[in-house]
Amino acid sequence: MQPLNSIREQRISVNQGTSRVSRDPTVVLTTVLGSCVACCLYDPRSRVGGMNHFLLSDGEAADERYGLFAMEQLVNAMLLAGATRSGLRAHLYGGANLHAGLAAIGQGNIAFAQDFLQRDRIPVIRSHLGGSAARRVDFRAVDGKVRCQIVDAPADLRPIVQRGRANDAEIF
Repeated sequence: MQPLNSIREQRISVNQGTSRVSRDPTVVLTTVLGSCVACCLYDPRSRVGGMNHFLLSDGEAADERYGLFAMEQLVNAMLLAGATRSGLRAHLYGGANLHAGLAAIGQGNIAFAQDFLQRDRIPVIRSHLGGSAARRVDFRAVDGKVRCQIVDAPADLRPIVQRGRANDAEIF
């Protein structure tokens, strides 16, 4: 079995509001998550897998940025690619609270994804959820191997304050 960083691997980014499915053993699906959640599904017998990346738990029914559409689209794409519903296994990642004091978007995303998978009877094999840091996820679709790394935040995110010079005018 080759490691995730094989020379032959083809990395495919799964950006916000998208999903990808593959049967190619050289494909590694990759994403970076903050409060968003990614669900990685795979079927070990059919050797097919996929990943989605959704932003919010609730919203428009036909918008991939929202959990319900993203999850249903991923499950359906997996079945079309040859997976069996009874063979599906899940990994969940993300749902961080990156900014203290803001709405708990990440927690809502986590709760939605867990509830969806439980209702659909898809077991969660592995997860790395919550916290206050972003994550990078690399997922080899055909065998469900994953690497999840915490992404270090910049040390100081304060805006640069420019001091006015003498005789500068301030316009409102």
